[in-house]
Amino acid sequence: MDPVRDVAVVAFAQTDHRRRTDELSEVEMLMPVLHQVLDATGLRTGDIGFTCSGSSDYLAGRAFSFTMALDGVGAWPPIAESHVEMDGAWALYEAWVKILTGEADTALVYAYGKSSPGEVRDVLTRQLDPYYLAPLWPDSVALAALQAQALIDAGDTDEPALAGIAARSRTDATANSHAQVSGSRPQGDYLVRPLRTGDCPPVGDGAAAVILAAGDTARRLCARPAWIRGMDHRIEAHALGVRDLTDSPSTRLAAERAGAFERPVDTAELHAPFTSQEVVLRKALRLGADVKVNPSGGALAANPVMAAGLVRIGEAAARIHRGESDRALAHATSGPCLQQNLVAVLEGEAS
Repeated sequence: MDPVRDVAVVAFAQTDHRRRTDELSEVEMLMPVLHQVLDATGLRTGDIGFTCSGSSDYLAGRAFSFTMALDGVGAWPPIAESHVEMDGAWALYEAWVKILTGEADTALVYAYGKSSPGEVRDVLTRQLDPYYLAPLWPDSVALAALQAQALIDAGDTDEPALAGIAARSRTDATANSHAQVSGSRPQGDYLVRPLRTGDCPPVGDGAAAVILAAGDTARRLCARPAWIRGMDHRIEAHALGVRDLTDSPSTRLAAERAGAFERPVDTAELHAPFTSQEVVLRKALRLGADVKVNPSGGALAANPVMAAGLVRIGEAAARIHRGESDRALAHATSGPCLQQNLVAVLEGEAS
């Protein structure tokens, strides 16, 4: 990929992810995050060339719910705005393309999700094939368990190894003040064998936002921009029965097109809500033992649906901003068993 413009993540903010935010509307949850990214750059709402959001009407329980969230952005005077019914990582992709084409120099991307009002395991069944799978109501944990068992049967992992992933992720999350769960925790009982409570993500509410900028504008707004060197997203077949659940060809292809295999990365923020999915992603992305995987704790520490993928990109960018990483990979997923996958490669300029 040879972008015609250099585009970077120049600011990132997220909420403290919590099990419930009954006292807050989506707008009230978003407002502090939006103010934080704008304050970090010194920009005002009117300075933003393009705004794009990611969310789900299924979580909110009402159609066109994203229009209410625009109250937090300020849609008057009129702004250039778009929305994707996907994780905010895909909204960032749209904004990145918008800047690459020269139609904007800056972009505000935000995403949010409140899973607490309903049963998210049941809500996510609406993603499934409506004729064969959805009528059976297999929830997200049951489908992830099928994938985990396939990995165990193939000899790619075992239950102690999955427990090790959970322990590492939540130990790393102790340094992340925004994490919903962190520290040493028991694996707990089986939810759906072979997955225990510790192998699964917490259910909670949260939001995130980033600001993108091009070229010299990015350098002016951020001391060490996280330059997006490549980004691509791909999708697997909708029918789970025709897929090899122990592999993720779409992730591998997206990484190849994004340039992830051209040079080694030192950090990888993987959107792996289940421990077994980290096993699949590590293999597809060819990540060695020297790569720091999910230093933020990842989705096992906080998994706000529709924002967790954007958080992965933001966390990777933030490490570059702080000088803790020089070349990072960020991954986002959507759908059952890693159905849709996005990979971004970010770099910091040499000191």
